[in-house]
Amino acid sequence: MTTSQSLMRKEVLEIPDAVARLLDKGRDAIRDAAAAAQALNPPYIATVARGSSDHACTYLKYAAELTLGLPVASIGPSVASIYRAPLRLGGSLCLSVSQSGKSPDIVELARVARAGGALTVAVTNDAASPLAAASDQILDIQAGPELSVAATKTFITSAVAGLALIAEWHGDKALTQAISALPGYLEQAVRVDWSALGGRLAHAASLYTLGRGPSYAMSAEAALKFKETCQIHAENYSSAEVLHGPVSIVSQNFPVLAFAAADAAEDAVVEVADAIAGKGATVFVTSDRVTRAKQLPVVRTDHPLTDPLALIVSFYAMVEQVALARGIDPDRPRHLNKVTETV
Repeated sequence: MTTSQSLMRKEVLEIPDAVARLLDKGRDAIRDAAAAAQALNPPYIATVARGSSDHACTYLKYAAELTLGLPVASIGPSVASIYRAPLRLGGSLCLSVSQSGKSPDIVELARVARAGGALTVAVTNDAASPLAAASDQILDIQAGPELSVAATKTFITSAVAGLALIAEWHGDKALTQAISALPGYLEQAVRVDWSALGGRLAHAASLYTLGRGPSYAMSAEAALKFKETCQIHAENYSSAEVLHGPVSIVSQNFPVLAFAAADAAEDAVVEVADAIAGKGATVFVTSDRVTRAKQLPVVRTDHPLTDPLALIVSFYAMVEQVALARGIDPDRPRHLNKVTETV
């Protein structure tokens, strides 16, 4: 596949620098938000987001539950904006993630949560946005302009901002150090060669993406990017669920991409991936533990919670090339706009 000059590729290549900038310029805001969270000591966390931002929230859900031991629930923004239902969020921490910070439904739920006594934290690429104005704490992800419709560097910086908040809140030095080292690892990850998978997908009509735990969020993000940039029908499943029905449609050479980090779920993901490969599917896995599936090269980081971020960066670099191979402009997916404002 030839190197393109798409906006998406340029922005994927900017990810390491964007993360470094966030960790530098956003440090004080992250510490302030963590101090507020510690003082509040909430019994749970609520998240509010859509699209790629919601996948970032899924990733942060697992990170918070595994690190802080706090349950995390995703709230549908329409509960506040359309249904006008009262929500008892007093005493909670409400995390709203929106690249633009402009979607009326996200803003409205943040406003309602704040009025109801929740500590509201906005994760956004616009510190002057309506969402920021409706929130107690603002984490500016410092991504800079993102012109391609497909969110890439804003997804990563949103996830890193939330993860850094969790690490600071918990006082987790190992995780904080791993986050600090991320820019170097992401620089490697963006150059990993996934062309074996990319070549297989140049003419694919459908595929599954799989993951578990924090990597499940990455498989969800990958499925979305396949649809919006490549016009490939992609369905995301937890590796714990795919054998409970969805595997029935798997036929000979059906493509599957499984995300596995170096964490407690790696063996479980690999076991399912090998089982599906045994049924004739062409399965690619980000692990060297496979026996039947095909191994994808990966960059491992210093922590199991930062591993998934390197995986999705390698994916972004590959999926842009798949779009081009299919004759599609990844910067301008049909029917889509950069900012979608829902009520």
